[in-house]
Amino acid sequence: MKRISLFWALVLLVVSCKKEGKEISVGDWWGKMEVASHLDLPFTFTLSKNTDGRYVMQMYNAEEVITVDEIEIEGDSIHIQMPVFEGYFAGTFSAEEIHGSFIKESLERIVPFSAFYGKRERFQTQQDAAVNISGIWETYFDINTDTEYPAKGIFMQNGNKIKGTFRTRTGDYRYLDGVVTGDSLKLSAFDGSHVYLFMAKVTDSTLEGRFYDGNHSVKEFMGARNEAFELPDANSLTYLREGYDRLNFSFPDATGKMVSLSDTRFSGKPVLVQIMGSWCPNCLDETRFYVDFLKEHPDLNIELVALAFEYAKTEEKAFEGIRRLKERVGANYPILLAQFGTSNKQKANEKLPMLNHILSYPTTIYLDKKGAVRRIHTGFNGPATGKKYEEFKKQFTKTMQELASEPIETDV
Repeated sequence: MKRISLFWALVLLVVSCKKEGKEISVGDWWGKMEVASHLDLPFTFTLSKNTDGRYVMQMYNAEEVITVDEIEIEGDSIHIQMPVFEGYFAGTFSAEEIHGSFIKESLERIVPFSAFYGKRERFQTQQDAAVNISGIWETYFDINTDTEYPAKGIFMQNGNKIKGTFRTRTGDYRYLDGVVTGDSLKLSAFDGSHVYLFMAKVTDSTLEGRFYDGNHSVKEFMGARNEAFELPDANSLTYLREGYDRLNFSFPDATGKMVSLSDTRFSGKPVLVQIMGSWCPNCLDETRFYVDFLKEHPDLNIELVALAFEYAKTEEKAFEGIRRLKERVGANYPILLAQFGTSNKQKANEKLPMLNHILSYPTTIYLDKKGAVRRIHTGFNGPATGKKYEEFKKQFTKTMQELASEPIETDV
């Protein structure tokens, strides 16, 4: 009898433990991040469980799907680590709600966050769209300031729904997803690093609004429909200063070994030097492209080396970010630590004084087999730019084939 009683006591204990263990509902969720008082950036995601019983999150921005598989739960606390980037969600949860913050420790930035179970639209639409803004828009951000800069808005609208991006001289704002309701434009993107919200009033030919970058930056912008608008050529913005004819550097890899262009591995080969950061979504897009290109074209015998400018506060944290990037993307080329503690571009330029400036992360320098600089490409037109991305891929392939086919003795 005692054995039977003990058996049932164990059963009741197991059942009791299972009841106490908290679960989050799997399926569709809607999240919001507070970028200003009474103003939230919305995004959508799903939660599921893999074969190991661990939670997996998939976040959506237009055609982009970001898979997050580092989710830890203890009691009613939850920690969601973004892939590649250092940012994470930390908070508490119930079956159908999550409340907490999105945190980037190195930058000391915290954005309040909440999420609610159930399928709903990214943005609420109170009325039909009064205009269709599909097309190209000549746009200027930080208007009437010393830091004003141009951008090219590229939008596709279907009813109320709209997707697209803004291209700038230094890259694009990636996959923007939103609506036009009445005469209001609302676009958002959360890519695991950047928290972007664009709000504007629109007509058939103009738009005017504000761009919220998390809760730390607000920029006013204006735009006008202009199908012929083009940004400056990305190959003309960065160049060697007068008096320099070579690119030179020496930076450490994760083992502490100093790597430079004089190393044997780079001799007699075309070399791409990528200026980037593991924190940078445009750099991630570019790195993925390079990884795929090198896999698809081993016959070209190209070398690639990346120079990472990290805002992580310590060298250890900086190399941790580089390690995560290499593992997640499969980058098997050297990524050297050029700078940590800041991603300031003026500071970065001190490390590469032969360049007129470092205008953008990423920037790629093309070297021929003799080590001469043949091209410097500022920024990266990622997959969110559509046609521009396809044009870049074709031009890049053509350029690399030409550099690879040149005999080493060719005079430049």
